Amino acid sequence: MSILGFLTIKNVILMKGPCKVSALLCTDCQIGLVCSLRRIAVFLKNNFDRSERPPFGARLSCTPGTKCRSVGRFGKPVDSAAKACLWSCFGVLLFLMQGCAIYERLPLEQTIVAARLAPPSMDTVRVQAKEIKHPLLKPIDFDIRNGLSPDEAAVLAVIANPKLRAVRDQRQLAAAQLLQAGILPNPQFSYSLAPPTGGATQGTVNAFNFGLSWEITSIISRGAKIAASKADAASVDLDVAWQEWQAAQAAKLHVYHLGFFDQRLAVARLEEEGLKENLDRVRRATELGYLTRIDLAVADAALQKMHTTVLTTEQQREEERLALNQSLGFPDEQSVPLEQQIEPPSSKSLPAAAQLIEGIEKRRLDLLALKHGYQGQEERLRAAILAQFPKINIGFSHAGDNTNVITTGFGITIDLPLFDRNQGAIAIESATRARLFDEYVSRLFEARGEVARILADINSLQRQAEAAENSIPILQNVVESYRMALLQGNADVLTYYNARADLITKRLELIDLKRQLADMHVALEIAAGRYLRR
Repeated sequence: MSILGFLTIKNVILMKGPCKVSALLCTDCQIGLVCSLRRIAVFLKNNFDRSERPPFGARLSCTPGTKCRSVGRFGKPVDSAAKACLWSCFGVLLFLMQGCAIYERLPLEQTIVAARLAPPSMDTVRVQAKEIKHPLLKPIDFDIRNGLSPDEAAVLAVIANPKLRAVRDQRQLAAAQLLQAGILPNPQFSYSLAPPTGGATQGTVNAFNFGLSWEITSIISRGAKIAASKADAASVDLDVAWQEWQAAQAAKLHVYHLGFFDQRLAVARLEEEGLKENLDRVRRATELGYLTRIDLAVADAALQKMHTTVLTTEQQREEERLALNQSLGFPDEQSVPLEQQIEPPSSKSLPAAAQLIEGIEKRRLDLLALKHGYQGQEERLRAAILAQFPKINIGFSHAGDNTNVITTGFGITIDLPLFDRNQGAIAIESATRARLFDEYVSRLFEARGEVARILADINSLQRQAEAAENSIPILQNVVESYRMALLQGNADVLTYYNARADLITKRLELIDLKRQLADMHVALEIAAGRYLRR
């Protein structure tokens, strides 16, 4: 056995060197094991002993007064213990040829799952937020002591969301596929031994045959397969980044929604308190005979309607709070403080549609991922075309028959492409490439149209919000006028409450319009593939 092979076995058993983390044997291990297997095969060929006959290449050595013994081709005695040891080493080597990976258990135990579900500490988030590396998200100074801002929620979601951890595992799968694409098929080693067992065995020896062969055509498509796997790995990285970007924008949107629900709830509760006070005054006036029961019913109906609005808004806010906790990876019972006075971004500083559409295919991560996927499909089609080349297997053999005739030869096996010329695989890869091409064109067309549509919606919502904001002072004057007229007896209660209902409806409408503007701004950032200035 070679020294290199022995040292290789020792290193593999002790898990030294690169084999500890490799799914297959490293290059040094492969060379050492092949040399060791060759030495073992030669030794077994020369020293295999069956019954009392000398093995192939051996002879009987007899001296007066001693027992005859078998010796090898070089005059060395055949040691049965050495043969047993080499057979054991041969089995160990065959076992080690399976690879150097180590199995590690990862049980789905409650403690392990709970540890994975636990949100990271704020100190850890603060450090990771300053060091985050993402094509679109930028590092920020994370500090939620003054409340969580939309941008802080976006970064926190990327860091702590458990769903994104599972998405990032796709990178490991892509790396494994890239590793597999570069691995060549193993050479095949064969050995056989045929000792005479009956008949005219006088003067015969043990027949043997061992050979080494390898399929050389695997080299032809190896480059294309590696290029395809590299493009796929880049596509997976971009797709993961795109999903992270969407999760970040979703968390930002939840913060906007919560802020606007707080504003809506504050307005509704304030109006509810005012209506309670009015109901008490109307009830006292009814008891004194200044107002009728119809006026009392109108006041009570207005209060009940506003109370329903408060309850509905509280339910919507709670659902939004739970959605925010889910996106941030926080438990449902945890309360996250928000930044005060959250307002939608200004629409006046938005770029024109032509500026946002220009170069969108270089910014949108999903389009870039699809482009790399198309490049990978190009390489797979090229690999399928190269695979038309007939498979060629070359090998060398060394054999000896029972008459002690030794032969050394060369062999080659070639597939005859009469039926299977890989035409099926070529057709599949070609059709897949055509589908990816059309999908990329369709996605690009859709992205450009989406930017234009969102900008049109933002302009329309902005005009509606300005109109609602301008109408609120007018409605306030109307309500105040009706209130004074009601006190003077020149207006009825129903008219006053209708005017007051119109005012509160307009205030709530303005808050909803601001929420829709925030939705459109976030949607525009996603569609354009870039952050927009506030």
